[in-house]
Amino acid sequence: MPGPLAGLKVIELSQIMAGPTCGMLLADMGAEVIKVERIPGGDDTRTYSEPSVNGESAAFMMMNRNKRSIALDLKTEGAKEVVKRLAASADVLTENYRKGTMEKLGIGYEVLRRSTPGSSTAPSPATAAPAPPPTRAGST
Repeated sequence: MPGPLAGLKVIELSQIMAGPTCGMLLADMGAEVIKVERIPGGDDTRTYSEPSVNGESAAFMMMNRNKRSIALDLKTEGAKEVVKRLAASADVLTENYRKGTMEKLGIGYEVLRRSTPGSSTAPSPATAAPAPPPTRAGST
């Protein structure tokens, strides 16, 4: 039985825990999640310590279940074009790079928004720009 997010396409540009957890939950609920890993090495959690199976950590396998993956060198123009094409066909793009990294790579919010006018982006709270001060009591 398909999950409630069946038909939703997510591009995940994240690694370690926070971003992959978001993608894992979306994939568990039926979204198609395509994880973009870096070349060389892929997601850092691939090589976390024990337990591991055939050199791949249990943490990586758990956090990236139900996802498809592609490895790209985001410093090359060809890889940036691939990301733009993926984003253009996606409903959501998640990323958890340090603030400014996506812009430095030439695939920041403004660039991707032009090719994906109907999509949403979801930066990780751990790396996102600080929110403006709350304007109402009780807001955070």
